[in-house]
Amino acid sequence: MRAYFLIVIGVLAVGGCAASRQSKPQAPAAASMDANSPGDAALDELEADLAQRQVTIADPLEPVNRFLFGFNDVAYFWVVKPVAQAYAFVLPKLVRTGIGNFFHNVGTPARLVNCILQGQNSAADVELERFAINTTIGVLGFGDPARDRWKLQPAEEDLGQTLGVYGLGGGFYLVWPLLGPSTLRDSLGLLGDRFLDPVWYVEPAEVSIGVSIEKAVNEGSLHIGEYEAFKSAAVDPYVAMREVYVQYRQKQIRGEDHPTDPNSAKPRAK
Repeated sequence: MRAYFLIVIGVLAVGGCAASRQSKPQAPAAASMDANSPGDAALDELEADLAQRQVTIADPLEPVNRFLFGFNDVAYFWVVKPVAQAYAFVLPKLVRTGIGNFFHNVGTPARLVNCILQGQNSAADVELERFAINTTIGVLGFGDPARDRWKLQPAEEDLGQTLGVYGLGGGFYLVWPLLGPSTLRDSLGLLGDRFLDPVWYVEPAEVSIGVSIEKAVNEGSLHIGEYEAFKSAAVDPYVAMREVYVQYRQKQIRGEDHPTDPNSAKPRAK
């Protein structure tokens, strides 16, 4: 369910962008109450522009994906959420935030490599600086002085984005058990990023799995309630999740989410 928490966070960015776009036609609409008003042409042009920006993706496995979405939904409310709530009850938010910082710092290699592959040299430099600062001053990454004191924001890059930057399309939509929404491209990227995750190499395998579960539970405990809010606001949660996921990933590929260096932008995905 880790992906659900991440994508729901992304809803805030996508939703804010969508809201601002939806609010733009209001002024022309008010001015075009007269059927012969020249505002009609401007409104039609704006609607056409918005339609072109809409990101769609093939969903040939929709019956299977819907089943897995339902499975994940039940798993969230019956297993994931209760475990996350119990975890949050035991550990104060300050401690959980520190643990989250630690895992994020450990994940530096994947972000660094993908920054380099994308030609984001300034972002790669920032990742190196963040790792050095947080590992030392931040005490193995449990603190994030790089962000809090030096305002160095992480570059949330992954292999799925890198493949997208190089022009590889999403392929088709997928829903994975527990992992949540994805695409064929992002699934390949997730597999590749796994080999850059130091947790993957922890021995024995049982410990590696345990650490991964701890990471997911800790992250989930920091976002309890967000999935519920997202679901309650959607007419069809499956479709809403699919659209939000695809749009959010496209924004990340284009570097429109929160680029580390505002003066540098990724090449637009083809």
